[in-house]
Formats: sequence, C-alpha cells, structure tokens
Amino acid sequence: MGRYRAPRPRGSKYITGEGEQALRAELHQLWKIERPAVADAVHEAAKNGDRSENGDYIYGKRRLREIDSRVRFLNKRLDELEVVQRVPADTGKIFFGAWVTLENEAGEESRWRIVGPDEFDLANGKLSMDSPLARALLGKRRDDEVQVSSPAGEQFYYITDIRYQAD
Repeated sequence: MGRYRAPRPRGSKYITGEGEQALRAELHQLWKIERPAVADAVHEAAKNGDRSENGDYIYGKRRLREIDSRVRFLNKRLDELEVVQRVPADTGKIFFGAWVTLENEAGEESRWRIVGPDEFDLANGKLSMDSPLARALLGKRRDDEVQVSSPAGEQFYYITDIRYQAD
C-alpha cells in the first residue's frame, strides 16, 4: 500500500488584514532570518567530514527542507488570498471579521472572531469561518439562537453581541 493521501479541500480564500500581516511576517522570518542561519550551520557541519553520522548536518538539512516547504506554501497561499478590511454595510448581521459574543444554555459567555482558515486560533478567540459554529453564525443577527451539532450532541447558543472592531 502506498503513502497516497487524498488532497484536503482548500480552505476559504479570505483573510483579515492582521492575518495577512502575520503570514507575511512568518514568511520574512523564515526566508530572511531562519533559513540563512540554518544554511550556515549546515555548511559548517559539512566541513566536519563524514556526513552520514553528523547529526548537525542531518537535522540541519531536514530543517532546511521544512523551511523551504513552508515558504513555498506561504508564497502560493498569499498570492491567492483576498484581504477583507472593510466593515459590512449591515453591522447588525454576522459576517467575516465580526466579533461575536455567545451565551450557552448554562449562561456562560464566550467571545469569538470569525476569521479565515489560515489565521484561526481558538486559544485567542479566533474561529475559522469554515468551522461548524462559524458557518451556523454567519448571516445571523443579535438575539438569534443558533444550534450546532457536535460530537457531544446538539448545542444551543444565544447571540448577545456583534461588533466589527475589537474593544
């Protein structure tokens, strides 16, 4: 049996301005700072002779492949992304980039920002627009109730606030 993996479906092509800046900063860090440092370390390790048992050389070459792969991905992805910086005309509805405050059945509040798949970070309250919760929220208004299917069962949320600027 081969190592074939079916390609993953492409994520949405939208990104916030902050997300684009973060991806460009990562690209700069990898290409201009990390890669030259690792290349120098590999060059120095190669001078030490036998490369088959030289850990610095082997792991340095592996890290260079990882960096090159990520740089290729970032360059392609940044070319196809569409930066969304404008606030929608109807700010009472949930669209891409909105900060949404939800209340669950137990009365606990949570706050999420709907962002692109390249910048989601659940720990910082950034929810991918391709996630089931975000898809259920898009187009809804304040005081609407949202039902989301999860492995734990059906969950209900009440939308208490929608904002398009961070507090």
